[in-house]
Amino acid sequence: MTDRELAARDVCARLADAGHRALLAGGCVRDRLLGIDPKDFDVATSARAGEVIDLFDKTVPVGAAFGVVSVRTAAGPVEVATFRKDGPYDDGRRPARVFFTGEREDALRRDFTVNALFLDPATDEIIDYVDGRADLENRVLRAVGDPFLRFGEDHLRLMRCVRFAARLGFTIDDETWTALEELAPNITRTSAERIRDELVKILTEGHPRRGMELLRDGNLLEHLLPEVAAMQGVEQPPGFHPEGDVWTHTMMMLDCLENPSLTLAMGVLLHDVGKPPTQTFEDRIRFSRHERVGRNMAEAICRRLRFSRAQTERIAWLVGQHMRLAAARGMKESKRRRFVRERGFGELLALCRADCLSSHRDLAAVNWVDDYAACLQPEEIRPKPLLRGGDLIAMGYAPGPRFGALLRALEDAQLEGSITTVEEARAFVRAQSPLPGESG
Repeated sequence: MTDRELAARDVCARLADAGHRALLAGGCVRDRLLGIDPKDFDVATSARAGEVIDLFDKTVPVGAAFGVVSVRTAAGPVEVATFRKDGPYDDGRRPARVFFTGEREDALRRDFTVNALFLDPATDEIIDYVDGRADLENRVLRAVGDPFLRFGEDHLRLMRCVRFAARLGFTIDDETWTALEELAPNITRTSAERIRDELVKILTEGHPRRGMELLRDGNLLEHLLPEVAAMQGVEQPPGFHPEGDVWTHTMMMLDCLENPSLTLAMGVLLHDVGKPPTQTFEDRIRFSRHERVGRNMAEAICRRLRFSRAQTERIAWLVGQHMRLAAARGMKESKRRRFVRERGFGELLALCRADCLSSHRDLAAVNWVDDYAACLQPEEIRPKPLLRGGDLIAMGYAPGPRFGALLRALEDAQLEGSITTVEEARAFVRAQSPLPGESG
């Protein structure tokens, strides 16, 4: 039993000692029954928010109006929520008000049956008001009650349905799937930030290919990422891409990822997003400068989904650079070393490896660059400067725009190995930019 679970059980025990009903609820119960170590533990209780706050030393009222309090423990936060029934949803996100009720009503207001299970930590009894345990055994994802009502209450549940089905390897029950297909356009009423977070979970929590295929088949993808939906049916030259069209290639790449970072997963998803608008049929199918077009498109998509500036820059960089790796062997040494010291280079290497494995399967270029980078010492990639701006001023140069160009050229010479001493550096600078009265 993990420290997080022990902490959650201690919270339940303290609530029970105070005369309240307290149960482990939702995803932690589901995962425990599936043999998966839960990441988070939630508690559902008859206690009201004020009573929870009075019982524990460290609490944060994250949603006191909805009866939700975060109890801070040494093992991490435990979210404690009062049993409730939701009032009407006016904004497709949250109820306008809630009514505090009993545990059965609390189960009936949840999204999917497998997420509506309770566990009594005092007895380890599973409490099931919605036949969620049978759905777990049959590996079926089913909405609690009327799926049209569940998806209408919170439109993000459309994406959550896809995420759970993909990550858990469950099928989606027919009525739930029909409602998802019909209500798919409502996803555009959800905030960009919530869509972004759910998309990232689909791409990084496991089985991203199936998640993306469910988004497509459920009519969600065309509303979420029309640029990605446009990859379907975009043919590629079979000599380089025997696997098929751009969509198939991208899905195969997602299959190659293991525990990817947010930026790598998004980089893979969008790496060929520039192919549909650049496709031409000349001597063969071509996608001229698709990586440049794709970089701009990726940046626009990330901004639309409210990714952070740093995340947007990294994702766009991966998309814009993914064709350069094949040319690394022919680069000048200084240019190549600058390339491999880029902060995102490790992710780019992983992206390009997946790219090759999902197409022609020729890893020669990727392996060469990987071996090359692994053999370099840190000082070979980023050598200590032999001269700085103050040294140039001491040599008689006036500060100005020329400084940057001179110092960069000097670093290039260091990276090439042609200059190793301060004396050589000074001679190099004077040769590059003679002072008045000096010969060139």
